[in-house]
Amino acid sequence: MKFRSALNRTLLLAILPVTLALGQPAVPSGVTRLATVEGITEYKLDNGLRVLLFPDASSPKVTINITYLVGSKHENYGETGMAHLLEHMVYKATKNRDSNLMKELTNRGADFNGSTSVDRTNYFETLNATDENLQWAIDMEADRMINALVAKKDLDTEMTVVRNEFERGETNPMAVLMQRTQAAAFEWHNYGKTPIGNRSDIENVPIERLQAFYRKFYQPDNAVLVIAGKFDGPKALGLVAKHFGPIPRPERKLDKIWTTEPTQDGERTVTVRRVGDTQMLMAAYHIPSAAHPDAASLDVLESVLTNNPSGRLYKAMVESKKAASIFGGTLTGADPGLLLIISQVRKEQPLEEARKVMLDTLEGVVKEPPSKEEVERAKGKLNKQTELMMTNSQQIAIFLSELASTADWRLLFVYRDKLQTVTPEDVQRVAKAYLKNDNRTIGMFIPVDKPDRAEIPATPDMTAEFNNYKGKAAMAEGEVFDPTPANVEGRLKRATLPNGMKLVMMPKKTRGNTVLARMAIRFGDENSLFGKSETQGLAWSMLMRGTKNKTRQQIQDESDKLKARINVGGGGAGVQTTRENLSGALKLVTEVLRDPSFPEREFETLKQSYLVGLESNKSQPQSLAQVALSKHLSPYPKGDVRAVLSLDENIEAIKAAKLDDVKDFYKQFFGAGKDSVITVVGDFDPTEVEAQLRQLLGDWKLPKGYTRVPRPYKKVAAINQNINTPDKANAVFLAGMNIPLSDEDADYAAIRLANYLFGQGTDSRLWNRLRQKEGWSYRAGSSLSGGIKEDGGQLEMNAILAPENLTKLAAGVKEEFNKMLTSGFPAEEVAKGKAAWLQSLQVARTEDASLASVLSSNEYWGRTMTWQADMEKKVAALTPGEVNAAVKKYIDMNSLSIVKAGDLKKAGISQ
Repeated sequence: MKFRSALNRTLLLAILPVTLALGQPAVPSGVTRLATVEGITEYKLDNGLRVLLFPDASSPKVTINITYLVGSKHENYGETGMAHLLEHMVYKATKNRDSNLMKELTNRGADFNGSTSVDRTNYFETLNATDENLQWAIDMEADRMINALVAKKDLDTEMTVVRNEFERGETNPMAVLMQRTQAAAFEWHNYGKTPIGNRSDIENVPIERLQAFYRKFYQPDNAVLVIAGKFDGPKALGLVAKHFGPIPRPERKLDKIWTTEPTQDGERTVTVRRVGDTQMLMAAYHIPSAAHPDAASLDVLESVLTNNPSGRLYKAMVESKKAASIFGGTLTGADPGLLLIISQVRKEQPLEEARKVMLDTLEGVVKEPPSKEEVERAKGKLNKQTELMMTNSQQIAIFLSELASTADWRLLFVYRDKLQTVTPEDVQRVAKAYLKNDNRTIGMFIPVDKPDRAEIPATPDMTAEFNNYKGKAAMAEGEVFDPTPANVEGRLKRATLPNGMKLVMMPKKTRGNTVLARMAIRFGDENSLFGKSETQGLAWSMLMRGTKNKTRQQIQDESDKLKARINVGGGGAGVQTTRENLSGALKLVTEVLRDPSFPEREFETLKQSYLVGLESNKSQPQSLAQVALSKHLSPYPKGDVRAVLSLDENIEAIKAAKLDDVKDFYKQFFGAGKDSVITVVGDFDPTEVEAQLRQLLGDWKLPKGYTRVPRPYKKVAAINQNINTPDKANAVFLAGMNIPLSDEDADYAAIRLANYLFGQGTDSRLWNRLRQKEGWSYRAGSSLSGGIKEDGGQLEMNAILAPENLTKLAAGVKEEFNKMLTSGFPAEEVAKGKAAWLQSLQVARTEDASLASVLSSNEYWGRTMTWQADMEKKVAALTPGEVNAAVKKYIDMNSLSIVKAGDLKKAGISQ
């Protein structure tokens, strides 16, 4: 079966010849006349079948062409090639015809074929113009519309025929390069798949899937029937009503294809290396669908570029012997497609040189518009081709159905009229719009004598191996652990190391004998650390990059050997490993902390890594918004350890950082004392661990003292800031305020519960409004913290969303705030929230990392788990009145600062 490449289906239309008959047949029952344009009339049957009649008394032939609006774009995974395979199958027998339809067509002297494209499958037969032939053809098409057997025995033989057709394409360098280039150009839309399909799908498609595909799409409401040539109009319409009319309209509803190819955001390149004798070069640009007003101008552009011998590419490449040939076309249909430019280059010629000339010439159209002469020549060529086509009723019948699958058959005339008005300015405009570097996919075919490919084996059948598999001994199970504060406190073991470090140990049996240790190391004070934030951060980051005895890689190798996950930085160190490896892991992390080598090469690598991370965030909505809000809510002077630097300030500080300064910082500050805390949770021997830590860290003392840097409440004026981040599909909404709140305040539990109800978790008001109800945001919530033993509290809200929803979301947040402030939280909501929050606190303590964090904080602040127990009792006893009073006391809409970051143009926000 002939596969008709869509490459040559360029819309080439002109005025219809004057031989069109203008008479209109009477309309039978069950048929509706819809429209008539220049001799072509459309009808529709009650079952949905559309019919186009194009009588031409001068033709001795009649063509019957039926098109089903199903092609390769309608295929799912595992079904590629199914529409084309079905095209072959319906030439077999039907329930009413036992013989091969191809034989019957041949016996009637018919010229017939079928073809499959991305949008449609069509079948035509051109016969001598007799009433008997017309009646037979219409009856046959109606029969195979719903009665084709699509039998397994036919699939077994026809599959190999289609596979051979596939293999023929695989031996054609042009076909292979086009397929690979299409696939690279389209990420999601099925125009990236060719109708021939995937070999494994062709070979393995179950007959049941093929039959279901046939029943779904081969129905009258999904078909267009065209009759063109010499025939009697009323008689033909009567035959259509007789044979197609009884077919019922199907009850199923066809799914709408909503996949839209995202805008390409950078040149793509694909290279094919196969045995061959000629190099090939292909440039593909995304363009609108065939129905778009730019289609005519794009066709003229393609002709201006590739016409032989006057085309710009022909002159630049062929006449200069940079290429042997040049041609092009449009792969378009119902959806946006591609403009393709293809050149063949002799094997001994440099392909890169040809590529440069091709791209320079394409860009030249943007800079130098085509002349009036070039445009008129192209339009003349297109008109000539159309006029020649219009002399052939068979070609017109096929082309009309092609247009019907693209948009509407009347596009023939709309396009024709637009073609007449195309100007040089139009051509340059579409060149500027679509011939962009970022919209381009380059395909290259490079012939090689012996391709070097990696053949990937098929997935093995593991049934036999699994049946006999016993596995190893089961992993040790952990104990049933009671996470209540009282039980946790009762099992804790505390100690103090010689240097004053606090040690808190929580031994318990864990699955796999795992154990987690954390060290919180504190040094310096507000004055001594002034201006040293970046130096401190770099010093922490350098510790894992080498010790006096180990390189960075050796540290990593040793941690892998110990099955340990080791993290050092940001004011502490963490180890996660197993009981038997804990001793070795503690030795390794101590070596990292106490004996760093600060290799210069690693320092430069670290700086580059920092800079890449910072620079990559300069256009990210989330980073810019977070920095802006945090900087506003923390109004400390530059150099203060509490100050928030902008991304540019951070970049400059990293660039200016020196290794000697980092080394000096380590010598001046690193060590541990009474304010540093080690917590160990999991499967370990407390006596052994304490003894080892005394030996490893007991003499590691602070060079300087430590005084906690206070973070008291600071009142700041509210802001409403917009940050423009062009070309970003996502936006960020942040809001926050400072609150004079300490975790020792009497109403701390109440305001924390209020925040839980308002924006914490997946049943909060913000979540339910912004995500569940409105669908504006993927993530929406709030967090509230109180200062520990000081009044530096803070509330912050966040949401990520599409830019166009920014204004609506901001209004929604304000509405929820006002509702909370005016109506408060009812008793049922408070009761439900208390139960959920208390359970979540219990669950958190079952996680060793979370428990270690709580224990470390308690030890530093001089608390025990009794503090958590008392807090949970306060939560359980809260009344709605207490919760609502806390809201009114601490939450003030006038103090809320808002930062929105995103593509402000898409958001409709003026900059």
